[in-house]
Amino acid sequence: MMFVAGCAVKDANSCFSRGEEYYNKGDDDKAIAEFSKAIEIDRTNAKSYCWRGFAYIRKSEYSGAIADFTKAIEIDPRNVDAYYNRGIVYYKTGDYDKALDDYSKAIEINPGIAEPYINRGDVYDKKSDYDKAIADYNKAIEIKPGYTEIYINRGNAYKKKGDFDKAFRDFNKAIEINSGFAGAYYNRGLAYYNSGEYDKAFDDYSKTIAIDSRFAEAYCDRGNIYEKKGDFDKVIEENDRAIALKPDFMEAYYNRGSAYFKKGLFVKAIDDFNKAIKINPGIADIYFYRGLAYCSCGYFEEALSDYNKTLNLKPDYKDVYSYRAVAYYLQAKYDKSWDDVHNAQALGVTVNQKFLNNLKGASNREK
Repeated sequence: MMFVAGCAVKDANSCFSRGEEYYNKGDDDKAIAEFSKAIEIDRTNAKSYCWRGFAYIRKSEYSGAIADFTKAIEIDPRNVDAYYNRGIVYYKTGDYDKALDDYSKAIEINPGIAEPYINRGDVYDKKSDYDKAIADYNKAIEIKPGYTEIYINRGNAYKKKGDFDKAFRDFNKAIEINSGFAGAYYNRGLAYYNSGEYDKAFDDYSKTIAIDSRFAEAYCDRGNIYEKKGDFDKVIEENDRAIALKPDFMEAYYNRGSAYFKKGLFVKAIDDFNKAIKINPGIADIYFYRGLAYCSCGYFEEALSDYNKTLNLKPDYKDVYSYRAVAYYLQAKYDKSWDDVHNAQALGVTVNQKFLNNLKGASNREK
C-alpha cells in the first residue's frame, strides 16, 4: 500500500515537472494538461494548483485561475504565491477590494517580499489613495532598492498628487538605474507634459521611441504636442504610426479624428470617431466631437443623437447645450433651440451673440 502511494506521488511529481517545463517554454495548453494530471493523481498538492493557475492567467482564463488559487489556499492557508497571484487576477478583472485583501494577506504572511507591496500600491493608486500607494512603494524600495519600476510607479503617484518635483526625482532615479528602459523616459515625458514643459516632454517621448520603436503611446503623445503647436498634419502622421503598431488604440483614433476635424476633413474625422467608439463606447468627448463633425456635414439628426449620448454619459457636459441649440436651429426647431440656449446660459455658458441674433430673427422671439 505504501509502495502504491509512493508511486502515485512519483507520477504526480513527473507530471508536475513536465507541466513546469511546458510552462517555461510558453506552451500553456500542454502545461495545463500536465498540471491537471498531477492534480488528478494528488489533489493535496497546492503547488500543482498554483502553477495551473499561472498558466490560466497567461491565457486570460481568469475564472479558472481564481478557482485554482482558491483551492491552493484551502490546502495551504499560508501560501503566499496563491494569495499574491489571486490578487493579480482580481486586479486584472477590476475587483480592487478583493485584490487589496489578497495582497495584504500575502504581506501579512511574508512582509519581506517587495512585489505584494508594489501591487497593493497599484491598487491604492487605482482607488486614488495616493498617500497609501506611496507608502507601499516606499516599503517596496526598502526591500528592493534597485527595481526601476517601483520608482516609476511612485513617480506617477506623486505626479497625480501634483508633486512634480518628487515625481521628476523618481523618474530620474529610474533612468539612473536603467538608462535603457523606455518606460522611464515615457513617464517622465508625461510629467513634463502635465507640467506644461512640452519641449522636454517631446524630447523624452523621442528618447522612448529611440529605445523602443514599437512604443505606440509615445507616438500618440508626441502627436499631442504637435496638436498644441497647431501642426495637425504631424498629429495625423504620429497617430498613423501609433495605430499601425496598435490597431485597437482608441486614443490614437480619437486624436487623429480631432486633427482631421480641425483641418475640415469631417468625413475622415467621423470615420476615426466611429472606430474609437467601437473600441470604447463610453467616452463622452468622442460623441460630442463626432456630433460636431456630423453637424458640419449637415447630418443634423446624427449630430443631435450624438449630443444626446454625450449628455447621457456626462450630464454636466455644459458645452453640449449651445451646440445642440445650433443643430435644432438648423432644423428650424426654434423652441428646442431656445430651450438649449437657456440650459447653456443657466450653466454659465456664453452663447454666441451672432447665433442669438439669428435665432431671434428666425423664431420671432427675443428669448
